[in-house]
Amino acid sequence: MSPELMLRAYAAGIFPMSEGADDDDLFWVDPKRRGVFPLDGFHISRSLRRRIGKGGFEVRVDSAFAEVVAGCADREPTWINAELFSVYQTLHLGGHAHSVEVWEDGQLSGGVFGITLGGAYFGESMFSRRPDASKLALTWLMARLNAGGFRLFDTQFVTDHLISLGAVEIPRARYRAQLAEALNHRGDFHAMPGDLPAQDVMQLSTQTS
Repeated sequence: MSPELMLRAYAAGIFPMSEGADDDDLFWVDPKRRGVFPLDGFHISRSLRRRIGKGGFEVRVDSAFAEVVAGCADREPTWINAELFSVYQTLHLGGHAHSVEVWEDGQLSGGVFGITLGGAYFGESMFSRRPDASKLALTWLMARLNAGGFRLFDTQFVTDHLISLGAVEIPRARYRAQLAEALNHRGDFHAMPGDLPAQDVMQLSTQTS
């Protein structure tokens, strides 16, 4: 696996996984139904709004990318093996992979990471060490994607947790059409100011720019 091969694969609509952290083999996945987050469909519940309003956390971008990937891989089962970890690191250094991190009391409490290509964001994984940390990371991520003009947020699969936040499943053909359209645009992951007030972040996370 090389970073170039991975980017070509994502542009073609497929992505790699492993069977576990200790498995050296990778396999390609091309789901018949794909999980996506409509960029104008993120759902912020009342409890999440209260959590955001309460504060006591800091959101950073790309300050602890390797730690976020490690946090996502620290579970059983995991599909992130050493080779994928290394490729993600190289993509990060090349500006194609990013993390959104939630910090509380000076500690990394949760985060999400993914790959950017054109106007598409491919969400890889997220984790939480404290309640709502991954939801906070997703809120700030969604606002950042809208601010940067992204056209597609690919979640690969959906879970009940993601569905509760607005993610949906679409057929492969529709996903490929959305992907092709997104790749013809240029998203800017760093367009959103890092010090944007929380109220503005919530507004931006639920609407397209």
